[in-house]
Amino acid sequence: MIPEQTFNLTGKTALISGAGVGIGRAVALALGQAGAFIGLHYYSSKTAAESLLDELTALNVNAILLPGDLTIESEANAVVDKLAAETGRLDILVNNSGGLVKRAKIEDCALADWNKSLDMNLTSAFLVTRRAIPHLRATGSGRIVNILSLSVQTGGANGGGAYAAAKGGLMVFTHTLAKELAPEVRTNSVMPGTVETQHHEIHSTPEMMENYRKQTPLGRNTYAEEVASSVLFLASDMSSHINGALVDISGGRFLR
Repeated sequence: MIPEQTFNLTGKTALISGAGVGIGRAVALALGQAGAFIGLHYYSSKTAAESLLDELTALNVNAILLPGDLTIESEANAVVDKLAAETGRLDILVNNSGGLVKRAKIEDCALADWNKSLDMNLTSAFLVTRRAIPHLRATGSGRIVNILSLSVQTGGANGGGAYAAAKGGLMVFTHTLAKELAPEVRTNSVMPGTVETQHHEIHSTPEMMENYRKQTPLGRNTYAEEVASSVLFLASDMSSHINGALVDISGGRFLR
């Protein structure tokens, strides 16, 4: 018998890494307004995370701030433990934390930058997920959503190879978890196109952003809220038989 299908997340607890800005912020708002208790992880975006907490509170969404460097095992563990202790459960994990360290071709990429990219985008997800698995399993219907990047298709254009490699690893990690954790936990991923967020304000020129728009059949880049809608779908019962999938949210930029 098919489970009841609904976007309602009332009674669920969700942990969102890198929730202070950009996609993470949009995901926190979407899942919170769907009824979930939100664990707002941040590392360097304290002010933004505090502002988001105020916004969620005003919307009658229960949430808690969870600071920590997720590349450090003890801090990643503490983030998960604090949220689980606060609510007594963990139903949804969104691995969003990460970013581009520096644009450089592989031949010019320093080992320190390569390692930092892997730590920020892949190891952090591994550490948080490993700690969260017992809690997710205990619910009998846990959900993990990993935030990828269009760079897994492009190989990291304009010197983003290290970032692409890390996100490619996260894509394979999704497949591994989908096999190992089912049926108690479903694991999926979303692959945003070029998203109009602070990430590209820092790392992409206006000319690059315009070129990305021209390469997209829908004629524009992606909005963070559109990514959040797909995360909500994968985190909800509406996607009850989807496991190990990748949702492409790029406006058709890489149609085959």
